[in-house]
Amino acid sequence: MFANALPDPDYNAEFYEGVTAKRGVAWVIDTLLTMILTALIVPFTAFTALFFLPVLFVVVNAAYRWVTISSGSATLGMRLAAIEFRRADGRPFDTGTAFVHTLGYLVSSSLVLPQVLSVAMMILSPRGQGLTDTVLGSVAINRSARY
Repeated sequence: MFANALPDPDYNAEFYEGVTAKRGVAWVIDTLLTMILTALIVPFTAFTALFFLPVLFVVVNAAYRWVTISSGSATLGMRLAAIEFRRADGRPFDTGTAFVHTLGYLVSSSLVLPQVLSVAMMILSPRGQGLTDTVLGSVAINRSARY
């Protein structure tokens, strides 16, 4: 597909056009879906989950991200925004890469400085890579430009 490399943003800008904004939209959608899933779980715990709701939300969020990214290299929000993740070799995420990316996302989003740095990196870098993406060498690309 990409001859074992990611597309160059200078020569293949269509892969990265609008991806940062789409990631923001996808994040909002995914957060809302995670909130709905968390709310649906609460009654099945006889409402005792209300005592540890933030922890339940983080667990549901992690599971949601890992499962959806593993199964299609994108969360449901990312699919609606027409973007997907690619590894450094240009292939879609596998289960292990999805797990590590989810773990990196959870760590960076739980701390203010890494989160701000990650968003700034997405806005300023030519490939729109956040902190976790940069560490893994992965990118989010437009799904319509992948072929």
